[in-house]
Amino acid sequence: MNIRSLTRGDGVVIGAAVLLFIASFLDIYSIDGISNSADLPNAWGSAPLLFSVFLAGIFAAVLIVVARGLPTVPKVAGLDLGQFGIALAVFSAWSALGNIFDPAGGFNNTGGSSDSGLNAGTGAILGLIAALVLAGAAVATPLVPALKGALVGAPRPQAPQPYGAQPAGAYGYPGAQQPGQPYGAQPGQPGQPGQPGHPGQPYGAAAQPQQTAPAPQAAQAPAGDFSPFWFAVPVPRPLYAEDGSPTPIAELAPGTWYLAVEQRGPGLVAQTQDGRRGVLQDTTGIQRG
Repeated sequence: MNIRSLTRGDGVVIGAAVLLFIASFLDIYSIDGISNSADLPNAWGSAPLLFSVFLAGIFAAVLIVVARGLPTVPKVAGLDLGQFGIALAVFSAWSALGNIFDPAGGFNNTGGSSDSGLNAGTGAILGLIAALVLAGAAVATPLVPALKGALVGAPRPQAPQPYGAQPAGAYGYPGAQQPGQPYGAQPGQPGQPGQPGHPGQPYGAAAQPQQTAPAPQAAQAPAGDFSPFWFAVPVPRPLYAEDGSPTPIAELAPGTWYLAVEQRGPGLVAQTQDGRRGVLQDTTGIQRG
């Protein structure tokens, strides 16, 4: 499960589920004139309210978050996991609203006075608020751009080295200490170990400058050459195969850095963390590292 694929809307859903869980331990009834020390039941003492409001909302949040983090979303009754979670969140909010209007249920229809003094308690009111927030965030996340942003930002990547580049000071490269060379000596000085001497030259004589062929000038790269860079997408984007197949091979998630290795028309050839390469056709709004 990719945590970095979660959005700000998913963060609101998680927070509402935590609030719903806390509300389930508070009183669901408030009775006029009763002592404050009276022991009133919470949601765990009322199975219909517990299952239809509190557990339904918590399960809805779990389904929505899990569906966002999975690379391939499974389906339940023809709906993918996220859509099923949204429907369950709306059902939870609807049930909580009905409980607020009639906390006594069918007891006030038994023939007595309908005004029994039984009202919704703190747990029921807080549960309604949490269920409404959860359902609203679940429905609005795919529609509101502000909620589509990544919940957890990715660390900025290091600049990619050119292909075949070696770190400075590595053995066999300029600036490295060569075997047999005294500390502080410069490579190429005559008389140093590992530096071939001149035939017939007496010890201590000044070294004659060697005739060296001029090094060929390195060809300059054209100005329009593509350089690999890291990038992140603002919203989930499909990655298509390089052969032009219309079926996506992966999905790029917000909050994760990917390496662009080639320009392909208006799109980019991107490489995922597991080594898969494909074409990102929609490059609008990407963030360069």
